[in-house]
Amino acid sequence: MNNLSCLLKIILIGLIISCSLKNITQVNAAPIQSVSDIDNFNQSNSDNYALNQINSVSRLSDISVDSWKFQTLQALVEKYNCMNRLSEDMAFSDQRLNRYQFAAGLNTCIVSINKLIINEKSNLIDRESLTEIQRLKTEFSAELKIFDNRVNLLETNINTLKTPQFLPHIELEGEIIFAVTGLAGRQKAKTTNKPINDNLIFSNRVRLSLESSFTGKDKLQVRLQGRNTPELEDATGTKMANLGFDGDDDNEVELDEIKYRLALGKETRITLYGLGGGLGDLVPSINPLFSGSGDGSISTFGRENPIRRQGGGVGVGISHNLNDAANFSLGYIASNAANSERGIFASPNGAIAQLTLEPTKTTALSFTYVYSRNNLNTGTGSELTSDPFDDQANTITANSFGAEAAWQLNPTIALGGRVGFIHAKAEDLPTDANAMISTWAMLLSLRDIGKKGSFAGFVVGQPPKVTYNSFGGIFKDKDTSLHLEAFYHFQITDNLAITPGLFVITSPEHDDSNDSIYVGTVRTTFNF
Repeated sequence: MNNLSCLLKIILIGLIISCSLKNITQVNAAPIQSVSDIDNFNQSNSDNYALNQINSVSRLSDISVDSWKFQTLQALVEKYNCMNRLSEDMAFSDQRLNRYQFAAGLNTCIVSINKLIINEKSNLIDRESLTEIQRLKTEFSAELKIFDNRVNLLETNINTLKTPQFLPHIELEGEIIFAVTGLAGRQKAKTTNKPINDNLIFSNRVRLSLESSFTGKDKLQVRLQGRNTPELEDATGTKMANLGFDGDDDNEVELDEIKYRLALGKETRITLYGLGGGLGDLVPSINPLFSGSGDGSISTFGRENPIRRQGGGVGVGISHNLNDAANFSLGYIASNAANSERGIFASPNGAIAQLTLEPTKTTALSFTYVYSRNNLNTGTGSELTSDPFDDQANTITANSFGAEAAWQLNPTIALGGRVGFIHAKAEDLPTDANAMISTWAMLLSLRDIGKKGSFAGFVVGQPPKVTYNSFGGIFKDKDTSLHLEAFYHFQITDNLAITPGLFVITSPEHDDSNDSIYVGTVRTTFNF
């Protein structure tokens, strides 16, 4: 009976062992793709190992240098160089590590070995090492999970920081100009007995701009201004002598400009002027070294094509990039928009259209059309160009055409040129009077002369001149004035520049009987 009982027990034990062997999973011989595939290596052994782990106080104990955990990690470090200066960095020598310190080192080693596998160097990792890593991962699974969570949180925070963040803000910018100006000439234009006062003039202009953005794609600018630089027409008898930064308000601070720009997509921008806009502000300038009042040409004529100076006030403009080499811009300006009896479409007003082309990186062209009503005064030509009809017409319309070119010969030398034609017509005279006005200029600039950021500029041209007038021959300019200018913009610092310059007007008012007029100035500009 006892023998039978023993036999039955042996048979039962054999059946249990047989069933257990069927559950053993064979090692997959497929290539390892990453350290995460260690979980698939010898899975049943790992599962059994994990199931046999008993949560106890021992899991909270420190790791000593003679423990199997430390010895296993140390062997991996020496074999795969998966950490630098392990003992020094983790203070393993003569000290005990808590579980989180040890898990930090283990995590670094796993990441390093994973890079070897990703870089197709998995043949360097033997199966014994994979087994040891799996054992350590299982032992420190809770601590490694904390590191994973922290890495994920860090990546989330980094992505948040990389995402463009915008907050509305206000910036203050300022420009201050001090200028010493002198005049020379025998007598004022259009007179025979009034000499030009040759005293030196000291004047200034202060501009403070508050700039803000609400979306990051727009810009609001409100500008305050005080100035006392006189128009030199009074001292010389001609607008041809006017400075490019003049204007006299007895230094009373006034609201000078309100401008808002908004992007309507990647290629289109709209500009609104609530105050202080000009037609030339609504279209691009292809000779920008000359156009600035604080850092460009010292004369009004030298800054831009006079046909673009027909009108100022409230306005709107839209600019669209047709492609990388072409831009088309439209604009409208009204001088009496705030007058309830006249409105935004009453004269004086003007409209502008310009096509700007950049066929190469070193060349640019622009073609401009301007329509204006009662806005002929450009502040740069003879007295007749402001009113060719002897003050008899109440409504004068003008169609103007201009072209401008710029050519960068090399990093230092650039050439520019422009022409302009104005056809003016008296709308309320029975004779259907009309006149032709022309202007031209040649420009030369030399960059980085003397100091980087400095440049010299030269202008030779003819101020606006009445070349034909059906109203009568006496209302046509009989001779030709020339404008000859040279200036040097010396950029001392990023915020300070001094610009000495001189220009000469020959035969002022297009009249050979008038002696040449000389205007010299030293303009000092502070920006902040």
